[in-house]
Amino acid sequence: MRADIDVEVCEVGLRDGIQGIDQFFPTDKKMAWIAAEAAAGVGEIEVCSFVPPSVSGQFIDCEEVVANALTHDGLTVSALVPNLRGAERGFPTGLHKLNFVLSISESHNQANVRCSREESLERFRQIAELRNSTAANKKVQLGVGLATALGCTIEGQVDPGEIVRIAEKTLEYGADELSVYDTVGYANPTQVRDVFRLLRRHLGDDVILAGHFHDTRGLGLANVHAALDEGVRSFDASLAGLGGCPFAPGASGNIVMDDLVFMLEAMGLRTGVDLEKLVAVREIVASGLPNEPLLGAIAKAGVPKGFRPAVVAA
Repeated sequence: MRADIDVEVCEVGLRDGIQGIDQFFPTDKKMAWIAAEAAAGVGEIEVCSFVPPSVSGQFIDCEEVVANALTHDGLTVSALVPNLRGAERGFPTGLHKLNFVLSISESHNQANVRCSREESLERFRQIAELRNSTAANKKVQLGVGLATALGCTIEGQVDPGEIVRIAEKTLEYGADELSVYDTVGYANPTQVRDVFRLLRRHLGDDVILAGHFHDTRGLGLANVHAALDEGVRSFDASLAGLGGCPFAPGASGNIVMDDLVFMLEAMGLRTGVDLEKLVAVREIVASGLPNEPLLGAIAKAGVPKGFRPAVVAA
């Protein structure tokens, strides 16, 4: 994390937000979105997913989008890969981080990536092996998203012991960062605290933990606050709340990036993001996806009178 901030926010709208939208989001709009958020101070953007067009047609331009994103100084460029084939496409692009997602719920993993959890762990082991195979690849960080770690629409509650087991296995194989995903918006703040405490107790204080929350039942930002209480300082969010799990019918998307930044800054936690510039990026999204609803309280109501962003250290 940069020295001049207290909390890192990662934009996932360009991947998680648009992956399930039928209307293709134009390449030039993706580039404009990335450029505008980088200029607003967002430090990391997950720009695409290296998947076949049959899985999602939104990412047929991955290599072009990554190449453009890498021109922005200081921006960490990341992407999702579901398997070794995706990683073989991702590593040569020169991006900074590859994210791999597997579900704590066996049923969700089967539905989402069409394989068992053990097969997913083997896929990650292969990706880590590829990362360690060349000097260039070794520069790439590997993140692992523990999907449905806080509940599953298919199985309901998940076994906390499985969260720890799978987390430990991915660290053994070479994960640099673990993110706890409330994929379908089941979590509550007490549960979030319990899970992060459990992971800290078993994994130690040196492991980098992040949070990925959905606002399905209106508790997304409350869950961020709970994670903050447990020392988590890195969170995913999506501009205008785009996204949502296809296996959670009717579910709303990720927590709103603009609202997250407002909450953190209002609490005195530096994000490095200019909120006014960030909200303005919504115009680019709206122009590229005119039929998609754009969520967010700050964009609608504005900041309260007297609001001051957190002070950046001199």
